[in-house]
Amino acid sequence: MNMLQIPRMAFSFHGGWDEVEKQHPSIARLFLLIALPLSLLPPLMIHYAGLHHGEVFDPNVTPAQWTAAARLFFLAELVTVPAMAAFIYGVARLNRVPASFYACAAIAVLAPAPLWFSSLGLFVPNLMFNLALTGVALVCSVGLIYRGIYALLHMHEDVEALQMATVVAAVGVLAWLLLMQIVLRH
Repeated sequence: MNMLQIPRMAFSFHGGWDEVEKQHPSIARLFLLIALPLSLLPPLMIHYAGLHHGEVFDPNVTPAQWTAAARLFFLAELVTVPAMAAFIYGVARLNRVPASFYACAAIAVLAPAPLWFSSLGLFVPNLMFNLALTGVALVCSVGLIYRGIYALLHMHEDVEALQMATVVAAVGVLAWLLLMQIVLRH
């Protein structure tokens, strides 16, 4: 799977989704080649921003606290991805959608990619810029959830896919906000 297709996947029901289904990389491969490396971006960027311009975000946080927050954030991300896969699978079962755990895991791995990439905005020492970038990333992640549910779970009804995506996206946004609290409260 080509990671350059991820932006297109947020706006297409086929695009890279057909390739994910055709290639069918294992869950371990998806996790090791996509989730693990991309989930390293936010902690590394939190660490960088904390050491280089942490006072822009919170003048009362020490570099050691930024480092601890980055480590905790990484561990929480590693738990969140499989938890979201299980949640998506549960939502599919509740809606009587015959979904494989693989399809749900693929969505859980690919959907947060824009959020992971948005952490690169921490190179810019501007809170408003980073909030705006995160907002755009959230919209793209929601698009990936909706398109992924429709494509990989073989949905035929837009409304049903949208309903499932709304539930999954709401929990995903809540999970991301909880992850942000790790950084802000640590």
